[in-house]
Formats: sequence, C-alpha cells, structure tokens
Amino acid sequence: MTGTPEGFTFRLRKNGDVEILHHGRPATVLRGASAARFLIDVDSGDPQELMARVTGNYRHGNERTAKNHPRNRSR
Repeated sequence: MTGTPEGFTFRLRKNGDVEILHHGRPATVLRGASAARFLIDVDSGDPQELMARVTGNYRHGNERTAKNHPRNRSR
C-alpha cells in the first residue's frame, strides 16, 4: 500500500551532530545520544526507513484521497 522511503541522506558534522537531508534539503539534526544511537542503528537496518522514522516523514497512504478532495482541487 505504501512505498519505501527514498531520497534521504545524512552527514556527520565535525561536532558529532548528524544532519539528515531529504532530497538535498535539511530535514532534522540529531545531537548527543540520539545521534550516536542513529549511527549505530543505520548500519544494522534499512537506512532509508530509519531516516524516515526519525524525521517523521512517512507516507500515510491518503495522499491521493486528499489530492482529490474538493477543497484541494484548485491547488
């Protein structure tokens, strides 16, 4: 029903922060313990799914329904 997440990349900053990008644009920055946990988890699982979960950028399956709603047709 939903597609797999795509377009996520991450950069490790000099100060230890992890910047997560979506299609080249900053989505979130992880600092401290959450950045360290992310770096451990990214090697063990699907990195795209992990980055989507961390940023909260999920596809909910209702995009087409919302697009066809009468109030959104003129957009």
